[in-house]
Amino acid sequence: MIKKISQINLDKHIAKVPNFPKNGITFYDISPILENSHFLKNTIDVLFEKAIPFKPELVAGIDARGFLFATPLAYKLNCGCIMIRKSNKLPGNVLTQSYNLEYDSAELTIQKERQLSGKRILIVDDLIATGGSLNAAQTLVEKMGGTVCCALCIIELTGLKGREKLNCPVMSLQSYLF
Repeated sequence: MIKKISQINLDKHIAKVPNFPKNGITFYDISPILENSHFLKNTIDVLFEKAIPFKPELVAGIDARGFLFATPLAYKLNCGCIMIRKSNKLPGNVLTQSYNLEYDSAELTIQKERQLSGKRILIVDDLIATGGSLNAAQTLVEKMGGTVCCALCIIELTGLKGREKLNCPVMSLQSYLF
């Protein structure tokens, strides 16, 4: 029998880097989670527990840190995994969606050849702040005919109200105001 974890406190395993990538922004670095086998495994296990009720058929990881959790999560869920990448990183025909960050703007792309039509897609990223990248990823999935069943993140900056930009459930493992 598998022991349910349900909750995990990752705060001690998230490095807070002030004034990166620019003044006034705190960067929440998940590297300590990745280098500790116990916390990495437990993080994937909790993501798995949170994802199961949504019955995803595919897990979409957002470039780049979302990939780190999307692939092992897809493996545990016994479903496929797709990449939603930054501009000029995917070959072939792509759909592009621009979005604003709290400190910049960017674009995400998805390959048009991916088979998303009619499928339930779980989007995974390391952090939700303003919701720009997750909203862009959701827009791309929907343009491809898929349905986003949930957005799942390691960290949420609740004060930036990013979840309000999404029209799907949003779950996170660790939250901070800013």
